[in-house]
This record gives sequence, structure tokens and C-alpha cells, in this order.
Amino acid sequence: MQKTIPGCFSQKMYSSMTGISMERDHMKDLRRYLVLKYIQYLVLSSSTAVSTLLGLLGSLYTMIILQSAKVSSKSTAVLISSLAKADILVSISIVSEMVLWTFDVHISSTAFTSALLQNLLAANTHISCLLLSCVAFEAYLITFFPTESRHFRTVRNARLTSRIIWILVTAECVLLQMDDVLKASSTSAPTSSPCVLLLHFCGTAAALLRSLSYLLGILLRIINVYIYYKIFFSMSNRSTLKTK
Repeated sequence: MQKTIPGCFSQKMYSSMTGISMERDHMKDLRRYLVLKYIQYLVLSSSTAVSTLLGLLGSLYTMIILQSAKVSSKSTAVLISSLAKADILVSISIVSEMVLWTFDVHISSTAFTSALLQNLLAANTHISCLLLSCVAFEAYLITFFPTESRHFRTVRNARLTSRIIWILVTAECVLLQMDDVLKASSTSAPTSSPCVLLLHFCGTAAALLRSLSYLLGILLRIINVYIYYKIFFSMSNRSTLKTK
């Protein structure tokens, strides 16, 4: 019995060390995924076919990783999971276009379909930019206020933030969809109908939303650059002090 105890102990130590290394590998993969998403949405002015394909593959791999028990369920993991799920909108848009083109499907309301596919891509971009900014802000809190922000950086708050982002962007997508459809059907609508007032309201609100989204996109890029600039030089200073 005494001879088997060291063997069992070494086996447990090996399995635990293997689990730790696998978790570290997963975290490296998640960091690479975040870098890919930052380049796709906050560096490039517009997504290319290559960046979109890489983003979809990265999101699929990330969702598989986050299903593993080896990855701890932290607030950052919740935000990354929601970021990966946002690419489902891109998949729906691409698959729909491929089906329409391959089978030469004729749709009675082409304006509704084309507007919907474009709005899905816009919703994906807006959700991704907001979630990436949340991840950057959390990294800023971890770097400069690790103890003070611990009660704020919870899984519950991360899930609540993700839900709020999805609800707001969904409402934006619905409003833009209504505006596009009403504009396409405005020629056949009577001029004295209440649709004119609805068209005017949706058009004004959609124009304000597009302007706000454009300004917010520029602001988020500036904020993200500033945050990672501060984090980079903070880590550089700490490493310099340790070497002295």
C-alpha cells in the first residue's frame, strides 16, 4: 500500500499540471482572438473577406474553448463569449446571400431582404466594438485598480452589460430596418396617410442614429488606443523596475 501512494500522488500532480498548462494555452488563444477582433473592427476601416473569414473561424474556436471546464468563468470570459456569439449575425447574412445566389431565389420584397442583411452586419459591428471596449476597460481596471474594482468586475455585471448592449443594438437594427423598408415603399404610399408621419419620424431617428454610431465609433477607437497605451507603458515600467 505504501508503494502505491507515491505513484498516485505523482499521477495527480501530473494531471493537475496538465490541466493548468491547457488552461494557459486557452487563455493565450483567447488573447490572440481578441487581437484579431481588435484588428477587424477597431483598426481596419472596413472588414475584408479575409478578416471576416478569420473572425468567423476564431469565433467558432472560441465558443468551443469557452465550453471547456478548464477555462474559468470570469467576467472577461462572459464578454468574450458574447463577442463570439455576435458573429452569428455575420453567418446568417453570408448564408442567406449564398442561398439566394446559388438557388436563384426570387423574393417579393427585395428591399426588405437586402436592408435586413446590411443591418445584421451593422449590428454585428456595433456589438463587437462595444464589447471590445468593455474588455479594454476591464483590462484597465485590472491593471490600475485590481482591488478596488473587484466588486465591479463580476460575472453578473458582465452578463448584464452584454444583455444591455444586445438590446440597444437590436433596437437600433429594428429602427434602421423600418426606415429602409418605409423608404422603399414610400413611392406607393398615399401622401395623406399616417405613413408619411411614420416615415418622417423613422427617417429622422435613423439619420441621428447613423451619425451617433459614426461618432461613437471614432470615440471608441480613441479610447481603446489610450487604454492600451496606458497599460503597455505601465507594464513596461513595472518590468523595468523589477530588472533594476
